Amino acid sequence: MIKAILWAIDGTLLNFEMSEKYAIRKCFEIFELGECTDEMLAQYSRINRTYWERLEKGELTKQEVLVGRFKEFFERQGLPVEKAEPFNNEYQVRLGDKAFYNDDGEQLVKQFKERGIKQYAVTNGTLIAQQRKLKLSGLDKLLDGAFISDVIGIEKPNIGFFDAVWKEIGSYEKDEVMIVGDSLTSDIQGGNNTGILCCWYNPQGHENAEGLRIEYEVKDLREIRKLT
Repeated sequence: MIKAILWAIDGTLLNFEMSEKYAIRKCFEIFELGECTDEMLAQYSRINRTYWERLEKGELTKQEVLVGRFKEFFERQGLPVEKAEPFNNEYQVRLGDKAFYNDDGEQLVKQFKERGIKQYAVTNGTLIAQQRKLKLSGLDKLLDGAFISDVIGIEKPNIGFFDAVWKEIGSYEKDEVMIVGDSLTSDIQGGNNTGILCCWYNPQGHENAEGLRIEYEVKDLREIRKLT
């Protein structure tokens, strides 16, 4: 019986892509960089993904990811690279301007709460962005706690991140805790590292190229009701 759920936020409970598009276009306006097209957003998204994967593998620091992705994107687009760092700072704020749930996620969290299942956010997002998102979405009140890598000082999937979680939430058997996330290299790898149940949120039907242990795979968060 699952007694606690560790939720990834971006790309799982909340639709990160929609927030990302809004935030980048808003920053383009603020910094007077002209039009940000769908093609530009797609290129940025690909660059961003590679930087976060390198962070999860320990190849980059968080700051190298946050600024480096925009430097590379600006270089490819012929935009002023010196604006990459202030652009990122503003972007972190704007990410918290809008919050969009995936798959009726708010009601799902409420239902689990009513059933007495403990629920926590586990995220590698920046402190300023995640605090604003959690407050705007109401998750700060619905969840039993939030673990943000900027506060812990260690990112998922590092076992040290999850050690900090266990220290705070108390003792559970490994088969009583389930992590739900969209990232194989962050969420599912983290679940594998710490030995808890892993639920991969995979709405696009990607392959498990990492060969990781996955107990459950869902395309819609509402499918999790029948797992608990």
